[in-house]
Amino acid sequence: MPAVFLRERSFIRIAGAEAETFLHNLITTDLVSLGTDEARPGGLLTPQGKILFDFMIWRDGPGFLLETDTAQRESLLKRLTMYRLRAKVDFVTEEMQGVTVAWGDVTAGGPKDSRFARAGIVLTRTPGEHGGDPETLYDALRIDNGIAVSGRDFALQDAFPHDVLMDLNGGLGFRKGCYIGQEVVSRMHHRGTARRRVVIVNGSAELPPSGTELTVGGKPIGTLGSTAGNMGLAIVRIDRAGEAIAEEVPIKAGEVDVIVSLPIWSGLSFPTRADEASA
Repeated sequence: MPAVFLRERSFIRIAGAEAETFLHNLITTDLVSLGTDEARPGGLLTPQGKILFDFMIWRDGPGFLLETDTAQRESLLKRLTMYRLRAKVDFVTEEMQGVTVAWGDVTAGGPKDSRFARAGIVLTRTPGEHGGDPETLYDALRIDNGIAVSGRDFALQDAFPHDVLMDLNGGLGFRKGCYIGQEVVSRMHHRGTARRRVVIVNGSAELPPSGTELTVGGKPIGTLGSTAGNMGLAIVRIDRAGEAIAEEVPIKAGEVDVIVSLPIWSGLSFPTRADEASA
């Protein structure tokens, strides 16, 4: 059972009589349906519907534990505090640093990550250091299953939740009421206008560095994110990628020929011209 310690993760504990209501009306995650053994992704959005902060969140006792990148925590805490007003909510920054992710024959540990559960993988998240396997194992697992993270696969304030598959991995609640950015996200969802998506990139050779453009006929369709050898992730215009695939036009990452595929668990497919004509 691999167990990898991710050092650059930090925690905010959120409690109080109105903690669930406060968060439910602020972030993208549906907390009402959140089980006690499940960790879900979530985001606090800009009014324009883009991801301002991202995190994992799960129930912990009477409140919630929010896990985010260490570089985000203080700014996220300030933003949550700004929105609190008179709500009966308390925020505590936890001293513990880092989270251990474990998968495979998992019989105990922390809550199960809903992103990996969609791909049929049981992966738990436990605060603190409880494993010593190399982080490259976790990166390879993420890449194989199309699971993007901010800072490596997309920049905050630059991506919509749909771009990083939050509409499919448990990070977006479509049966909850309003939250910041909800109107834009809901419109994208119901009109089917999401055209940028995470894809898995398979190179004919070792992939170039993160940030390299993916191109078709010299025109960019997306940007390479995490890489591991000849495998990587990218957020691309799937309509343009679909057209290139249908017409057998090479897709390149720098000078490397690549094949792009949508994560099987997502149920998505590349649009065709026939799809666009009937839309």
